[in-house]
Amino acid sequence: MIDEISVRYFDCIRDSPPVNPILIEGLPGIGQVGKLVAEYMIHVLGAAKIGEIHSIYFPPQVILEENGLARLARNELYLHHGDGRDLVFIVGDHQSTSNEGHYLLADQYCAIAEELKVQRIYTLGGFGVGHLVHEPRVLGAVNCSDLRPELEAAGVTFDRDEPGGGIIGAAGLMLGLSALRGIDAACLMGETSGYLVDPMSAANVLAILSKLIEVPVDLTRLNDRASEMEKAIEGLVEGSRMQKDEELSYIG
Repeated sequence: MIDEISVRYFDCIRDSPPVNPILIEGLPGIGQVGKLVAEYMIHVLGAAKIGEIHSIYFPPQVILEENGLARLARNELYLHHGDGRDLVFIVGDHQSTSNEGHYLLADQYCAIAEELKVQRIYTLGGFGVGHLVHEPRVLGAVNCSDLRPELEAAGVTFDRDEPGGGIIGAAGLMLGLSALRGIDAACLMGETSGYLVDPMSAANVLAILSKLIEVPVDLTRLNDRASEMEKAIEGLVEGSRMQKDEELSYIG
């Protein structure tokens, strides 16, 4: 039977536990910005999978793998051993389908951070602006005022009016819930239209995150994806403009 929330660690974490870890949350969200950043880092750094999270608060569906094999939806934990400081990642298939589930899952993620003796949490996400952004900013929020100068020095923007509606989901709730456990946390949000997967916004978030955690990450492949996406969008915009011109010409 599946519990409301179940966390299963692999044996490898007992053999090689994390040292002075930072936790990075990159679950699905607006523009898939956080998910892109975290999964890209896992791939580039060669992080190892150390656990899985299952929950009845995920959508009632299974995920079909490429070979047609069905599995339950899940979120996953990865670990990268660095020089004196390790990185723990939370990534996966879904966030919660209910308000209650959002709180319970976010609190579970914070419990994992406390259990692994995480020193700081970075949650990642997108800030939807409803239009295409050519030079997306990275907006920030913190659960401790002492963190703000460090983030601003790295290039994070703090705007009193943004995000106006607060931060929804794990990226926001983990700030508040981790504060109750005495863990410093910050949220990095890349500006994005909110309509498309946005590697350009993700690249900007990753560049700043890399500075903050002092872990160099090669951005080449992510920047290449951003350039390809930008060209594709330009093509769509130009095609739409030409279609409108043709329609006006026909009407005239």
